[in-house]
Amino acid sequence: MQSLRWIWGYIKRFRGKYAIGLLLALFVSGLNLLNPYFAGQIVDEVIFGQRESLLWPLLGLMIGVMFFKSVIRYGYQLMFESLSQSVIFKIREQLYNRLHQLDFRFYDKTKTGDIMARMTGDMEAVRHFTAWSIYIIFENSTILLFAIAFMFYIHPPLTITLLTVTPIIGFVAYKLSYDVKPTFSAIRGQFARLNSVVQENISGNRVVKAFSKEKYEIDKFSVENEAFKEKNLQSAKVWEKYLPILDSLAGLLMVLMILVGGIMVIGGSLSFGELVIFNSLIWALNNPMRMAGWLINDVQRFIASAEKIEDLLNTEPTIISPVQSQKGSDSPGVVEFSHVSFSYGEEQVLKDISFRAKPGQTIALIGPTGAGKTTVINLLCRYYDADSGEVRVGKQNIKKWDIRSLRENTAVVMQDIFLFSDTIAGNIAYGVPDASLESIQAAAKMAEAHDFITQLPEGYDTIVGERGVGLSGGQKQRIALAQALLKNPSILILDDTTSSVDMETELRIQKTLKTFSQGKTCFMIAHRISSVKEADLILVMKKGRVIERGTHERLLANKGYYYTLCKNQYGNVDEKHNSKEVIGYGTQ
Repeated sequence: MQSLRWIWGYIKRFRGKYAIGLLLALFVSGLNLLNPYFAGQIVDEVIFGQRESLLWPLLGLMIGVMFFKSVIRYGYQLMFESLSQSVIFKIREQLYNRLHQLDFRFYDKTKTGDIMARMTGDMEAVRHFTAWSIYIIFENSTILLFAIAFMFYIHPPLTITLLTVTPIIGFVAYKLSYDVKPTFSAIRGQFARLNSVVQENISGNRVVKAFSKEKYEIDKFSVENEAFKEKNLQSAKVWEKYLPILDSLAGLLMVLMILVGGIMVIGGSLSFGELVIFNSLIWALNNPMRMAGWLINDVQRFIASAEKIEDLLNTEPTIISPVQSQKGSDSPGVVEFSHVSFSYGEEQVLKDISFRAKPGQTIALIGPTGAGKTTVINLLCRYYDADSGEVRVGKQNIKKWDIRSLRENTAVVMQDIFLFSDTIAGNIAYGVPDASLESIQAAAKMAEAHDFITQLPEGYDTIVGERGVGLSGGQKQRIALAQALLKNPSILILDDTTSSVDMETELRIQKTLKTFSQGKTCFMIAHRISSVKEADLILVMKKGRVIERGTHERLLANKGYYYTLCKNQYGNVDEKHNSKEVIGYGTQ
């Protein structure tokens, strides 16, 4: 019932059109009684009553009713299909909007295949219910009721005899509905897992080929595919158990009608024409009973899918803007972490992090993989909320900011570069859609991307493949950097942005960034000493803690972790080496 109340929330805005469609279905249900009645009249009046003059008028009426009924039925079928598309359009739109509202925590624990299953298979099940199942259930119900009423009008005893079978059919249909529902939920869950395997393999096809793991992945898919087949077979076994019973009971109606009706005709209590009417109307009892199983199937599929869609629509983001939110700040570049700690689940990844950054400063984060560097950036952009402590931007607690306003003031070049299947110009201008070509080119030049872009076949109009397929890692990084620079943010965040470019290009980019970042707060995550040595403050992180902090020269003088890292990268280094000498070691 919950699923029906949920779908009614979308249907009710079209309730006028749905009412018209159902009224037309009701009218057609009534028309279904006319031709059996005319057939009985032909038998009683024309054949046995010898009134040949009635034959052609009655045949003409039967043909007219059949044609008229077909036209109306075709019309309301189109109406229901059109209405279902409007309903599913609204649901799909809300579902997609909700996916954009949900934060990183949701995507951390939800597989892409499961989301795609809800957007495709589940949506189709809901569409099928609103386009077909609703009017078929209504149509079969009204046909059954009209037929029973008409049969009672003609001959109550025979009608009562036939209806003795219906309670048994109702009980079997209820049992089928009860037993088949869990199988549909299992099928739906396995379909999501199958989708996940396919999605992962398509996304990671290069890795699969690089390690020659095609057979392994095919076998993994076969296991999930086999499980999907077994779930469907389990559902089919439920149908095997009940459908023969439903068909047999429906067929029993014909046997009862011929047996009991024949005896009544012989006894004179029922005319031959009335028996013909009963024979013509027996489908009106048979068909709804035969359809009951299939309709239960459709309804249960709808319920299983609707529950999944409704669950996603009701999922609330954990990161939301406050009612009274900060839309901006006089100094949005001021960033402060005060005793911040954070955990992914039970794993603590940041422990008591504190620092302060002002506009015009560059803060570098360096340390081994898994030290928590990217997590600091995730908290700064409020992709997650800190477990304890406070993150402030523009001297205001980050939780008091309007999320959109906060992120409009920041630009992030993430470690995992993602480019859309669009032109290079379109990708660079993603954050500033109305940017001119001149400004796009200027950003590309600052990111050292202009030269290689102009050498491509279509230049800035070159379409890049999905996720940037066809471009090297360094080219993708430079396009992503141009994307961030074009946005001209107050806070610029570079997460290992130059890891895939050569040292010479990196030096040119750093010189450009030094000029560009004047008046801006720049955060830089890197593994190369050459990338961070010019920073105003270097935070050396390890196991979620800041173990060292200071300028390049001060950290070298401390001869701690940073000194060891520098020595590993450049050989013999001491605190007397100035900036140029350290760079020299890296370029020799």
